[in-house]
Amino acid sequence: MKIALFGKQFGDIFYEKCACLLKHLLQAKAEIYIYRPFYEFLTQTAHLKIECNGLFNGYADLPECDMMFSIGGDGTFLDAVTMIRNRNIPMVGINTGRLGFLADIAMEELPTAVSEILQGKYTTKQLDLLSLETSVPCFGELNFALNELAVQKRDSSSMITIHTYLNNEFLNSYWADGLIVATPTGSTAYSLSVGGPIVHPTAKEFVITPISPHNLTVRPLVVPNDFEISLRIEGRGGKYLASLDSRSCILDDSVSLTIRKANFTIPVIDRIGTSFYATLRSKLMWGVDRRN
Repeated sequence: MKIALFGKQFGDIFYEKCACLLKHLLQAKAEIYIYRPFYEFLTQTAHLKIECNGLFNGYADLPECDMMFSIGGDGTFLDAVTMIRNRNIPMVGINTGRLGFLADIAMEELPTAVSEILQGKYTTKQLDLLSLETSVPCFGELNFALNELAVQKRDSSSMITIHTYLNNEFLNSYWADGLIVATPTGSTAYSLSVGGPIVHPTAKEFVITPISPHNLTVRPLVVPNDFEISLRIEGRGGKYLASLDSRSCILDDSVSLTIRKANFTIPVIDRIGTSFYATLRSKLMWGVDRRN
Protein backbone atom coordinates (compact mmCIF):
# COMPACT_ATOMS: atom_id res chain seq x y z
CA MET A 1 0.00 0.00 0.00
CA LYS A 2 1.30 3.45 -0.95
CA ILE A 3 0.50 6.28 1.47
CA ALA A 4 1.24 9.98 1.09
CA LEU A 5 1.69 12.12 4.21
CA PHE A 6 0.88 15.82 4.13
CA GLY A 7 1.13 18.17 7.07
CA LYS A 8 2.42 21.38 8.56
CA GLN A 9 3.97 22.30 11.86
CA PHE A 10 2.26 21.15 15.05
CA GLY A 11 2.93 21.34 18.78
CA ASP A 12 5.25 19.03 20.69
CA ILE A 13 2.22 17.37 22.26
CA PHE A 14 1.85 15.42 19.00
CA TYR A 15 5.49 14.47 18.41
CA GLU A 16 5.18 11.10 20.13
CA LYS A 17 1.88 10.34 18.43
CA CYS A 18 3.36 11.15 15.03
CA ALA A 19 6.33 8.88 15.68
CA CYS A 20 3.89 6.13 16.66
CA LEU A 21 1.90 6.68 13.46
CA LEU A 22 5.00 6.42 11.27
CA LYS A 23 6.14 3.29 13.10
CA HIS A 24 2.72 1.73 12.63
CA LEU A 25 2.73 2.44 8.89
CA LEU A 26 6.18 0.87 8.54
CA GLN A 27 5.09 -2.21 10.47
CA ALA A 28 2.19 -2.51 8.02
CA LYS A 29 4.82 -2.50 5.23
CA ALA A 30 3.34 0.64 3.67
CA GLU A 31 5.31 2.65 1.15
CA ILE A 32 5.47 6.17 2.58
CA TYR A 33 5.82 9.40 0.58
CA ILE A 34 6.06 12.67 2.52
CA TYR A 35 5.48 16.30 1.55
CA ARG A 36 8.99 17.77 1.57
CA PRO A 37 8.39 20.79 3.90
CA PHE A 38 6.60 18.45 6.32
CA TYR A 39 9.50 16.00 6.19
CA GLU A 40 11.91 18.83 7.02
CA PHE A 41 9.76 19.84 9.99
CA LEU A 42 9.59 16.26 11.28
CA THR A 43 13.33 15.68 11.00
CA GLN A 44 14.73 19.12 11.90
CA THR A 45 12.21 20.45 14.45
CA ALA A 46 10.48 17.37 15.87
CA HIS A 47 13.78 15.43 15.59
CA LEU A 48 12.06 12.27 14.41
CA LYS A 49 13.94 9.56 12.56
CA ILE A 50 12.03 9.06 9.33
CA GLU A 51 12.10 6.10 6.96
CA CYS A 52 10.25 6.83 3.74
CA ASN A 53 10.25 5.88 0.09
CA GLY A 54 10.32 9.39 -1.30
CA LEU A 55 9.37 13.04 -1.02
CA PHE A 56 7.04 15.22 -3.07
CA ASN A 57 6.68 18.98 -3.46
CA GLY A 58 3.13 19.25 -4.77
CA TYR A 59 0.54 18.05 -7.22
CA ALA A 60 2.97 17.63 -10.12
CA ASP A 61 5.30 15.11 -8.45
CA LEU A 62 2.87 13.43 -6.07
CA PRO A 63 3.13 9.68 -6.83
CA GLU A 64 0.07 7.53 -7.39
CA CYS A 65 -1.01 6.50 -3.89
CA ASP A 66 -3.75 4.45 -2.30
CA MET A 67 -4.54 7.25 0.15
CA MET A 68 -3.23 10.48 1.65
CA PHE A 69 -3.03 11.19 5.37
CA SER A 70 -3.50 14.87 6.23
CA ILE A 71 -1.89 15.53 9.62
CA GLY A 72 -3.04 18.76 11.25
CA GLY A 73 -6.37 20.56 11.42
CA ASP A 74 -9.09 21.34 8.92
CA GLY A 75 -6.93 24.06 7.37
CA THR A 76 -4.22 21.50 6.69
CA PHE A 77 -6.84 19.20 5.17
CA LEU A 78 -7.97 21.97 2.80
CA ASP A 79 -4.36 22.54 1.73
CA ALA A 80 -3.97 18.80 1.15
CA VAL A 81 -6.88 18.97 -1.29
CA THR A 82 -4.74 21.25 -3.48
CA MET A 83 -2.14 18.47 -3.58
CA ILE A 84 -4.47 15.77 -4.94
CA ARG A 85 -7.10 17.81 -6.86
CA ASN A 86 -8.60 15.46 -9.46
CA ARG A 87 -6.27 12.52 -8.77
CA ASN A 88 -9.04 10.61 -6.95
CA ILE A 89 -6.78 9.71 -4.00
CA PRO A 90 -8.84 9.01 -0.83
CA MET A 91 -8.02 11.29 2.08
CA VAL A 92 -7.72 10.59 5.81
CA GLY A 93 -7.77 13.51 8.27
CA ILE A 94 -5.76 13.16 11.49
CA ASN A 95 -6.35 15.97 13.97
CA THR A 96 -3.36 17.26 15.93
CA GLY A 97 -5.30 19.98 17.73
CA ARG A 98 -8.83 20.77 18.79
CA LEU A 99 -12.05 20.89 16.79
CA GLY A 100 -11.93 19.20 13.40
CA PHE A 101 -14.70 18.24 11.01
CA LEU A 102 -12.47 17.16 8.13
CA ALA A 103 -9.50 16.10 10.27
CA ASP A 104 -11.76 13.92 12.39
CA ILE A 105 -9.40 11.27 13.80
CA ALA A 106 -8.42 12.51 17.24
CA MET A 107 -4.99 11.92 18.82
CA GLU A 108 -6.38 9.50 21.37
CA GLU A 109 -7.83 7.34 18.58
CA LEU A 110 -4.38 6.56 17.16
CA PRO A 111 -3.20 3.97 16.25
CA THR A 112 -6.48 2.01 16.45
CA ALA A 113 -8.19 4.12 13.79
CA VAL A 114 -5.24 3.81 11.42
CA SER A 115 -5.14 0.02 11.94
CA GLU A 116 -8.80 -0.22 10.97
CA ILE A 117 -8.23 1.84 7.84
CA LEU A 118 -5.21 -0.22 6.77
CA GLN A 119 -7.34 -3.34 7.25
CA GLY A 120 -9.96 -1.93 4.88
CA LYS A 121 -12.53 -1.23 7.58
CA TYR A 122 -13.88 1.97 6.09
CA THR A 123 -16.26 3.47 3.58
CA THR A 124 -15.53 6.25 1.11
CA LYS A 125 -17.67 9.30 0.47
CA GLN A 126 -17.29 11.76 -2.38
CA LEU A 127 -17.31 15.45 -1.46
CA ASP A 128 -18.38 18.05 -4.02
CA LEU A 129 -16.33 21.19 -4.61
CA LEU A 130 -17.13 24.51 -6.25
CA SER A 131 -15.11 26.17 -8.98
CA LEU A 132 -14.62 29.87 -9.66
CA GLU A 133 -14.33 31.59 -13.01
CA THR A 134 -13.08 35.18 -13.28
CA SER A 135 -12.04 37.44 -16.12
CA VAL A 136 -8.54 37.79 -14.60
CA PRO A 137 -6.10 34.98 -13.65
CA CYS A 138 -6.45 35.35 -9.89
CA PHE A 139 -6.23 31.81 -8.47
CA GLY A 140 -4.64 30.08 -11.45
CA GLU A 141 -5.03 26.30 -11.36
CA LEU A 142 -6.32 26.47 -7.77
CA ASN A 143 -9.67 27.98 -8.77
CA PHE A 144 -11.69 25.55 -6.64
CA ALA A 145 -12.77 25.18 -3.02
CA LEU A 146 -13.94 22.32 -0.83
CA ASN A 147 -15.48 24.70 1.73
CA GLU A 148 -16.45 28.03 0.26
CA LEU A 149 -15.95 31.11 -1.83
CA ALA A 150 -16.18 34.31 0.22
CA VAL A 151 -16.23 37.90 -1.01
CA GLN A 152 -15.66 40.62 1.57
CA LYS A 153 -15.02 44.32 1.89
CA ARG A 154 -11.37 45.26 2.31
CA ASP A 155 -11.60 47.74 5.17
CA SER A 156 -13.67 48.60 8.21
CA SER A 157 -15.64 51.45 6.62
CA SER A 158 -18.53 51.04 4.21
CA MET A 159 -20.27 47.86 3.19
CA ILE A 160 -20.19 46.46 -0.32
CA THR A 161 -23.08 45.57 -2.61
CA ILE A 162 -23.06 42.09 -4.12
CA HIS A 163 -25.42 41.77 -7.08
CA THR A 164 -26.27 38.08 -7.31
CA TYR A 165 -27.72 36.08 -10.21
CA LEU A 166 -28.84 32.44 -10.45
CA ASN A 167 -28.64 31.01 -13.96
CA ASN A 168 -28.50 34.61 -15.23
CA GLU A 169 -31.72 35.53 -13.40
CA PHE A 170 -31.42 38.32 -10.84
CA LEU A 171 -31.74 37.08 -7.24
CA ASN A 172 -30.84 39.98 -4.96
CA SER A 173 -28.41 42.80 -4.26
CA TYR A 174 -26.83 42.04 -0.90
CA TRP A 175 -25.75 45.17 0.98
CA ALA A 176 -23.41 43.60 3.50
CA ASP A 177 -19.85 43.09 4.69
CA GLY A 178 -19.63 40.19 2.28
CA LEU A 179 -21.17 37.00 0.92
CA ILE A 180 -20.33 33.31 1.24
CA VAL A 181 -21.13 30.60 -1.27
CA ALA A 182 -20.53 27.31 0.53
CA THR A 183 -20.61 23.63 -0.36
CA PRO A 184 -22.28 21.14 2.00
CA THR A 185 -18.82 20.51 3.48
CA GLY A 186 -18.37 24.24 4.03
CA SER A 187 -21.79 24.61 5.62
CA THR A 188 -20.23 23.72 9.00
CA ALA A 189 -17.40 26.24 8.55
CA TYR A 190 -17.46 30.00 7.86
CA SER A 191 -21.06 29.94 6.63
CA LEU A 192 -22.26 28.39 9.89
CA SER A 193 -20.47 31.06 11.94
CA VAL A 194 -22.51 33.83 10.27
CA GLY A 195 -25.86 32.06 10.62
CA GLY A 196 -25.96 29.70 7.66
CA PRO A 197 -27.72 26.30 7.84
CA ILE A 198 -26.01 22.95 8.23
CA VAL A 199 -26.35 20.86 5.06
CA HIS A 200 -25.86 17.11 4.89
CA PRO A 201 -22.53 16.32 3.15
CA THR A 202 -24.23 14.20 0.46
CA ALA A 203 -26.71 16.96 -0.50
CA LYS A 204 -26.28 18.44 -3.98
CA GLU A 205 -26.61 22.05 -2.86
CA PHE A 206 -24.88 25.39 -2.47
CA VAL A 207 -25.54 27.70 0.48
CA ILE A 208 -25.57 31.46 -0.15
CA THR A 209 -25.02 33.29 3.15
CA PRO A 210 -24.62 37.07 3.58
CA ILE A 211 -22.06 38.37 6.09
CA SER A 212 -23.61 41.00 8.40
CA PRO A 213 -26.31 42.13 5.94
CA HIS A 214 -27.74 45.63 6.38
CA ASN A 215 -31.28 44.31 5.83
CA LEU A 216 -32.16 41.82 8.56
CA THR A 217 -34.85 40.23 6.38
CA VAL A 218 -32.17 38.87 4.03
CA ARG A 219 -31.56 35.28 5.08
CA PRO A 220 -29.32 32.43 3.85
CA LEU A 221 -30.54 30.55 0.77
CA VAL A 222 -29.96 26.95 -0.30
CA VAL A 223 -29.88 26.31 -4.07
CA PRO A 224 -29.09 23.25 -6.23
CA ASN A 225 -25.40 22.95 -7.04
CA ASP A 226 -26.07 22.53 -10.75
CA PHE A 227 -27.02 26.23 -10.76
CA GLU A 228 -24.60 28.85 -12.02
CA ILE A 229 -24.12 31.68 -9.51
CA SER A 230 -22.85 35.03 -10.78
CA LEU A 231 -21.65 37.87 -8.55
CA ARG A 232 -20.99 41.51 -9.42
CA ILE A 233 -19.58 43.65 -6.63
CA GLU A 234 -19.80 47.40 -6.02
CA GLY A 235 -18.08 49.38 -3.29
CA ARG A 236 -16.68 52.80 -2.48
CA GLY A 237 -13.15 51.48 -2.30
CA GLY A 238 -13.25 50.05 -5.80
CA LYS A 239 -11.74 46.74 -4.67
CA TYR A 240 -12.82 43.68 -2.71
CA LEU A 241 -11.34 40.51 -1.25
CA ALA A 242 -12.16 37.12 -2.76
CA SER A 243 -11.10 33.90 -1.04
CA LEU A 244 -11.29 30.20 -1.87
CA ASP A 245 -10.84 28.24 1.35
CA SER A 246 -7.52 29.62 2.66
CA ARG A 247 -6.38 31.30 -0.58
CA SER A 248 -7.29 34.92 -1.25
CA CYS A 249 -6.68 37.79 -3.66
CA ILE A 250 -7.77 41.40 -4.05
CA LEU A 251 -9.88 42.21 -7.11
CA ASP A 252 -11.19 45.36 -8.75
CA ASP A 253 -14.95 45.66 -8.53
CA SER A 254 -14.99 45.55 -12.35
CA VAL A 255 -14.19 41.82 -12.04
CA SER A 256 -17.28 39.62 -11.83
CA LEU A 257 -17.34 36.07 -10.42
CA THR A 258 -19.03 32.92 -11.70
CA ILE A 259 -19.41 29.92 -9.40
CA ARG A 260 -20.24 26.40 -10.53
CA LYS A 261 -19.92 22.87 -9.22
CA ALA A 262 -16.38 21.65 -9.86
CA ASN A 263 -15.92 18.84 -12.38
CA PHE A 264 -14.23 16.56 -9.84
CA THR A 265 -14.87 15.36 -6.29
CA ILE A 266 -12.66 14.52 -3.31
CA PRO A 267 -12.91 10.99 -1.88
CA VAL A 268 -12.76 10.98 1.92
CA ILE A 269 -12.44 7.90 4.10
CA ASP A 270 -14.99 7.29 6.87
CA ARG A 271 -14.31 4.67 9.49
CA ILE A 272 -16.96 2.05 10.18
CA GLY A 273 -19.20 3.17 13.03
CA THR A 274 -18.77 6.89 12.46
CA SER A 275 -21.51 9.14 11.09
CA PHE A 276 -22.24 12.76 10.26
CA TYR A 277 -24.84 12.91 13.03
CA ALA A 278 -22.39 11.62 15.64
CA THR A 279 -19.94 14.27 14.46
CA LEU A 280 -22.56 16.99 14.99
CA ARG A 281 -23.22 15.74 18.50
CA SER A 282 -19.54 15.50 19.44
CA LYS A 283 -18.14 18.56 17.63
CA LEU A 284 -21.07 20.99 17.96
CA MET A 285 -22.41 19.59 21.24
CA TRP A 286 -25.84 18.95 19.75
CA GLY A 287 -28.27 17.81 22.43
CA VAL A 288 -25.95 18.76 25.30
CA ASP A 289 -28.10 20.09 28.10
CA ARG A 290 -27.26 20.28 31.79
CA ARG A 291 -30.77 19.01 32.52
CA ASN A 292 -30.08 15.71 30.69
